Amino acid sequence: MKLVKNEPRYYEFIRQLRNNEAVKGGFVHQEEITPQQQQIYMKKHSSSYYICLLGETPVGFVGQIGDDIRVATHPDFQGKNIGSFMINELMKKFPSSYAKVKIENEASLKLFEKCGFKKKYYILEK
Repeated sequence: MKLVKNEPRYYEFIRQLRNNEAVKGGFVHQEEITPQQQQIYMKKHSSSYYICLLGETPVGFVGQIGDDIRVATHPDFQGKNIGSFMINELMKKFPSSYAKVKIENEASLKLFEKCGFKKKYYILEK
């Protein structure tokens, strides 16, 4: 398993994973991302993302925008410590990063706590 810098050949993998129904619910913003939206976003933020490869197969992505971590593991590869690997590797590069996690996203809460993160804030909305 290794992390590689994001590049154009992975943009569609990120988009499809981000739109995957098994993954989408964990993100704060859950709208469907079009190919055009992805291209615009990647032009601006591509260098902030890394792809996790198992052999040559992309299995997840991790990145940070303004120190906020974005992470997703393909459902076929969840439960294999890939998320932990990606977060721990990202923290070596960006130790001041943090995670905004929806309170009902138990899987992400467990993942970040496993990586040593502690709950610090709750944001209440009406």
